[in-house]
Amino acid sequence: MRSATTTPDRERTLLVAGGTVHTGGPLGAVEALAVRGDRIVHAGTAADCRAALGRVDAELDLAGRTVLPGFTDAHCHPVMYGQNLAWADLRPELVPDIDTLVAVMRRFAGNLRPDTPVRGFGYEHRRLAEGRHPVAADLDRVADDREVYVMNASGHGGVVNTFTLRKYGITRESPDPVGGHIGRHPDGTPNGELWDGACDLITGDDGVKTTNHGPNFHLDDPEDEMRGHLLRAQEHFLAAGVTTVGDAQVSRRELETYLRARDGGDLRMRVSAYLTSAMLDDALDLGLGRALGDDRLLVQGVKLYADGTLGGWTAYFPEGYAHDCCHHGQLYHEPGEYADLLRRAHAAGLQTATHAQSPFAIGMVLDAVEKAQADTPRPDMRHRIEHCGLPTDEQITRMRDLGVHACLQPQHHLRTGDGTLTAIGEMGHRYNPCGLLAAAGTAFAISSDAPVARPNPFESAAAAATRRTVLGTVLGTPEMRLPTAEGLAAHGIGGAVALHREQSVGSLRPGLLADFVVMDIDPYTVADPAVFAALGVAETWIGGARAWSAN
Repeated sequence: MRSATTTPDRERTLLVAGGTVHTGGPLGAVEALAVRGDRIVHAGTAADCRAALGRVDAELDLAGRTVLPGFTDAHCHPVMYGQNLAWADLRPELVPDIDTLVAVMRRFAGNLRPDTPVRGFGYEHRRLAEGRHPVAADLDRVADDREVYVMNASGHGGVVNTFTLRKYGITRESPDPVGGHIGRHPDGTPNGELWDGACDLITGDDGVKTTNHGPNFHLDDPEDEMRGHLLRAQEHFLAAGVTTVGDAQVSRRELETYLRARDGGDLRMRVSAYLTSAMLDDALDLGLGRALGDDRLLVQGVKLYADGTLGGWTAYFPEGYAHDCCHHGQLYHEPGEYADLLRRAHAAGLQTATHAQSPFAIGMVLDAVEKAQADTPRPDMRHRIEHCGLPTDEQITRMRDLGVHACLQPQHHLRTGDGTLTAIGEMGHRYNPCGLLAAAGTAFAISSDAPVARPNPFESAAAAATRRTVLGTVLGTPEMRLPTAEGLAAHGIGGAVALHREQSVGSLRPGLLADFVVMDIDPYTVADPAVFAALGVAETWIGGARAWSAN
């Protein structure tokens, strides 16, 4: 690339030419892009783009390579992801049993200061050889003189050691907090497990509290460490070609971190923030009634929870689980309480994004949206259902008719689909039915839910196309599959629409921001899903400036 400057301003021009540009919109594939400042002014032939610019200050010669719009990851947790990347890695492919988990944590602890908490992320108890969660006594083998915490891959809780239980006064007499659960031995003594709102107990007197508004993964660190967490995650998103993210649970911890990074010039990716509903009263008291911010950082709406997770077997099934008819999962709010939360956000003009997995929970959301719209008609709100794992055919149609958008994560069924089949039986074959939503004309996006899965649009699109789990099980019927090209669109313009940002990102056309990726291989020419899943980007550009390069 030839360039006179390294940072774009309002007048600097850039010509992108010499390869294939997939615009992700009605223009299809073109030869070139013309960029002035941070926005596209023309997409078409190289000659027309030169003419549109008048002068060319810099030129990106693609040398036969391919350009795609920057990807959107409409549901993820960047600050949490960056923090978890700084912890011990406990994913199943690395940790097959509890002894190995303890050994990994002990080695990790050896590189920390003696007074530093020892934390790990990503264990999946049903894929451990013991088929259970660790308990406090297991983690006491890591350390008995400082905090030890291992977070489950779901992010909805985990296990602490005895030192942590004692430090925060968690005893046999401690009741389950509102919205949370303390795991116990048969005699009633805490076994170290803390789930959802119970994690409020370990965030300290001044820490974030979520009660029954969702899992509390908001463990604080000093400001410089929080900055490091965000920047670490940002590098991973940029390396995956993701230029815009939707943070699907923002507390003051996340918002302060984003604001500091933005003010310091460190925030390169674009962020749409969804405030945890635990902050709804504060947001309404401040008069927040619409999206607030700019192209870099935007407070978009409110994140709510209906039920729990499929991977953790806490999604709500009133009829019970196939594996255990006495096990039902959980609701975070009774339907009336949930409907009131959504109604208040809707009446104020705030888009909502609700975690809902089971048909019952998805129905709760649709009932609440329908009632809120009847009470206060608002066009094009695009209320969202996050994960939306098991919608019925009737619910898919109803979502379309109500203008409700789904945000699914195919990497979930890739890694936990077999466990879902064990938990809920044949219904599990409908997990993430992207093809059914596409056929019905129901708007949807696909995303990573990082850190639950690492950002990788190509793996995600391949998982939606094959519906094959890591153990080789193929879920559902062919009509539930989504072609990889449509998967890329769902991870691009689909995510932009879900974020209300399609007028600035998600495709490459005049007037939009010049956010794009450069690839050595044209993904639309790759037929083998395994090869497709392994694709990556060579460069990521944001606002007409290179933000990341593989070289």
